[in-house]
Amino acid sequence: MITIADIMTSSVITLTPHDTLRTAHDTTRNQGIRHLPVVDSDSGKLVGIVTQRSMIAKVISLMNLYGAQNISTHEEQTSIMEVAVVDFDTVSPTDPVKEVAPFFLKNKHGCLPVIGEDGKLSGIVTSSDFVKLSVSLLEQLEH
Repeated sequence: MITIADIMTSSVITLTPHDTLRTAHDTTRNQGIRHLPVVDSDSGKLVGIVTQRSMIAKVISLMNLYGAQNISTHEEQTSIMEVAVVDFDTVSPTDPVKEVAPFFLKNKHGCLPVIGEDGKLSGIVTSSDFVKLSVSLLEQLEH
């Protein structure tokens, strides 16, 4: 049985609640990623997820309010918690991929945080991880 631990990304780039929209924007651009978990520095618990969709929505809102020429300043002044999705689903590393995959299709999520037994973030699984798995399985079928 293939589990989430088999396909997830373990070394996850995270933000803290003290970060700003500017930090998230720069991080996603520089790292080539679309999802950033927000982890409380003290407890190590996941408190939010910044998605590409949530960032774009906030940037458009700021542009409408302040104009494109002022966007950089307002990104630096916007707490990441104003952007983060705080009502999110999670999966466990031991969850079977077969059970999680339909959730991605049904809910059109791009990612799910993976929470370990200790209640802390142990990874992230993205739709790209499912595509990689599909390619790998197809290659195995052809050999």
